[in-house]
Amino acid sequence: MDVSKLPLNALRAFEASARLCSFTRAGLELRVSQTAVSHQVKTLEDVLQVSLFERLPRGVALTDEGLALLPVLTDAFRRMSEALSRFEDGNYREVLTVGAVATFATGWLLPRLAGFAKVHPQIDLRLKTNNNRADILADGLDCFLRFGDGAWHATNAEKLMDAPLSPICSPEAAPRLSEPADLVNEPLLRSYRMDEWAMWFQAASLPPPRARGWMFDSSLAMVEAVTQGAGVALVPTSMFSRQLSSGAIVQPFKTSVLTGSYWLTWLKSREETSAMRKFRQWMLETADG
Repeated sequence: MDVSKLPLNALRAFEASARLCSFTRAGLELRVSQTAVSHQVKTLEDVLQVSLFERLPRGVALTDEGLALLPVLTDAFRRMSEALSRFEDGNYREVLTVGAVATFATGWLLPRLAGFAKVHPQIDLRLKTNNNRADILADGLDCFLRFGDGAWHATNAEKLMDAPLSPICSPEAAPRLSEPADLVNEPLLRSYRMDEWAMWFQAASLPPPRARGWMFDSSLAMVEAVTQGAGVALVPTSMFSRQLSSGAIVQPFKTSVLTGSYWLTWLKSREETSAMRKFRQWMLETADG
């Protein structure tokens, strides 16, 4: 069917009526009468030559044809609304959806985002945080700030900064830790990477103790557990400079181990938009600074 021949007002009347299950409520939303909505729906049914609603004594119910049409129109009107909302005072606002490991988002990105907004006020940045396992395509991300070695299948990766790991503890535990060997008497909190503590002890020229302590999928949660006295954690200390400066946590030893870096990534199959390019350039310049 030629879409150009479909009456737009009738499509809007059907979508609202189907979503709200009422001609009356649809009329209130569209600011027309219930009779006008009913007439528009009937016009659409005549054009399509199908019944979209069953008229019941108390209200309406969608037919199979109506059920099939509703999600398509709802998505189309949502996308139109989102696109039109980008126009503001005669200017077009670009939308950029960025995923970020929560540790990096709170420890580095958020304190600097005001700078990005000042340089690029026309970009509407939307931030989603996760624990490093997001699916760029499935989660609708333009780019993803993640931790690792930079080798992800079918993915472009720009290195931002190294993130060496060092132990951190609570102020109460710090007096007990005069040398790395003292850690064998403390619960060692662990991430999903089981080898990090072993690598750190090797860097400190010590045999690793048998692992004991809670396991976390987030450095943020692990640091919070440290402040609660749950043990000692191995984290990227550069992401927790504020907590270290305030004395909420303590870095008892300078020995560190590098297990990965932070990267800006995006799919190779995705054409880089203007907003993506501007964000990438800003990230690289800011990380270098």
